[in-house]
Amino acid sequence: MNENGLFQDCIQVAGVIDADEAALLLEADVGLLGFPLRLPVNTEDLSEAEAAVLMRALRPPAAGVLITYLDDAAEIAGFARALGAGIVQLHGDVTAAELDRLRVLAPGLRVIKSLVVGLHSGQRLTEMVETLGSRVDAFITDTFDPSTGASGATGKTHDWSVSRELVVCSSRPVILAGGLTPANVRAAILAVGPAGVDVHTGVEGPDGRKDREQVRRFVAEARAGFAEMAARR
Repeated sequence: MNENGLFQDCIQVAGVIDADEAALLLEADVGLLGFPLRLPVNTEDLSEAEAAVLMRALRPPAAGVLITYLDDAAEIAGFARALGAGIVQLHGDVTAAELDRLRVLAPGLRVIKSLVVGLHSGQRLTEMVETLGSRVDAFITDTFDPSTGASGATGKTHDWSVSRELVVCSSRPVILAGGLTPANVRAAILAVGPAGVDVHTGVEGPDGRKDREQVRRFVAEARAGFAEMAARR
């Protein structure tokens, strides 16, 4: 995955509600559209059947990402296949053995594994990077909210220095998520040095839908951050 550049300077927007919102994101040059499904805490934004229609309609360079907390390889592989998803983002406590099984069951499926800051210690997250790095295509850091038990779509930032350490030690691309907005995404990129960024609630209006201007600003600020990061190298 890193070889073909899909995760390099990538921007993912999660929580796609419908076809209109998907079109808005594509017009704004968002590369990865995230569809959170089968969640233990948050409510799904759309049905699985609706998500399948939207995912299957996407064409390169855009791609859909199944975001789920499933931890059984057979269930993950079957669900991704039913949706037509080529990328899955796993937030559950998936073991190394299950990731190995997933590679056998769905060899073409690209896997992003979450690293939730606050749910696990920095040392534990580093151990996960070392253990799972050869079994996944990328990692995504996110923020744990102890008040709700949510480990995604919390709208909260975390200690970016932890994510920075994970970027440094990871052999795989690391995507930064957690409380990102148009106002802070450039600073976050420069502080962490991630391969990509992810946003969900940070570009939504009061009605819970993605706001066109906020999405455009987020993409512009993220692109500027990636460019500045590259210039510093």
